[in-house]
Amino acid sequence: MRIAVIGTGYVGLVSGACFSEFGTSVVCVDKDASKIERINRGEMPIYEPGLDDLVARNVKEGRLEFSTDLAASVKGVDAVFIAVGTPSRRGDGHADLSYVFAAAEEIAKALDGYAAIVTKSTVPVGTGRKVAEVVMKARPDLELGRDFDVVSNPEFLREGSAIEDFMRPDRVVVGTLDGATRGREVMRALYRPLALIEKPVLFTALETAEVIKYAANCFLATKITFINEMANLCEQVGADVQDVAKGIGLDNRIGNKFLHAGPGYGGSCFPKDCLALVKTARDAGAPIRIVESVIEVNEGRKVDMARRIVDALGGDAKGKRVGLLGLTFKPNTDDMRDSPSLAIVPALLEAGASIRAYDPEGMHEAQKLLSGIEYAADAYDALKDADVLVFCTEWNQFRSLDWTRVRQAMPGRIIVDLRNIYDPTRVAREGFTYHSIGRKAAIPA
Repeated sequence: MRIAVIGTGYVGLVSGACFSEFGTSVVCVDKDASKIERINRGEMPIYEPGLDDLVARNVKEGRLEFSTDLAASVKGVDAVFIAVGTPSRRGDGHADLSYVFAAAEEIAKALDGYAAIVTKSTVPVGTGRKVAEVVMKARPDLELGRDFDVVSNPEFLREGSAIEDFMRPDRVVVGTLDGATRGREVMRALYRPLALIEKPVLFTALETAEVIKYAANCFLATKITFINEMANLCEQVGADVQDVAKGIGLDNRIGNKFLHAGPGYGGSCFPKDCLALVKTARDAGAPIRIVESVIEVNEGRKVDMARRIVDALGGDAKGKRVGLLGLTFKPNTDDMRDSPSLAIVPALLEAGASIRAYDPEGMHEAQKLLSGIEYAADAYDALKDADVLVFCTEWNQFRSLDWTRVRQAMPGRIIVDLRNIYDPTRVAREGFTYHSIGRKAAIPA
């Protein structure tokens, strides 16, 4: 089989590379010529563990290529995946679908035979039918069901483990219009390698698949926000939120994933998807008040994290130096989109603190978004002359710091761990006052 993937962002590049690993012939298309040139040189535009090796191997074996020529790339393909960005639209929070519709129009003009047009981008319910309208308007000679089908195939990739998520997913969701038999068969053939290892492939109506994607992300965002609210309660009543999470997570109806208290969710999906679902639901006359509350609580929590740091400094951050470890919204990615650090850092600067920060992969992206701070060469360099050490992202390399080197680097003896990386008693034995999330503060004896 041969497919084209339009867009070489996170979803498009990972999906294209993984499909080629299945043995499919894949061409990934992007209008950004410089990005395509970098990829062809082996330079990945995003950080995702294992992606560079996966791309290199499949390019070498002739199954994967990259191009800026959309028209040439879609000729003769069995399917075209639309994997362009759908950022929140300025002003109203709806998903911006202009890139999706522009891609659909270009695809329509280039089609020279049947192809399934597949939306891999996260799009609001109803987008698939609009894509069909765009295609038929651009090419009145094309007939839906005969010359093309429109398919929804949402992605469920976690940054930092996206390749494993694609290769061994919990499920694959495929939505089609009624009677789109050929489109279903194309998708069934593409995902046959997963069916062979008994991974569920769920076929639904087009609109159902579009809702599933948003419902899944908003539910996970709700779990994160719920445990963060429980953490606040634990701090007030002397409970331990990690034990609470374990206690409820052992219930199979709840599960233990996404019950890690912290500074709030971020990234490329949860913030914009929650907002888009809220807007769609309001427009449909079926407001989702739970998700509305999740958005409100999560935004406030990020700012509250800065207040906690100031409180740990005795209520006054003026002239204080903060050593900040971690800038990305989660480990194993360079993604800074809606990272808690984007709210925490400005609030600390506003409070009069100076900041020296380090992140293993996110420094380049952070420098575009965060000014007025220093960037360190490594974790210990970030702690130079610091009054307080703040853990903002739980990178593995921060989990086993040399406490002797930490004491030598920073004169302060205060740690604020926003990710609950360490055991409070152990850190207190090292001579630090340790503040974490949803647990009692630990003070040296």
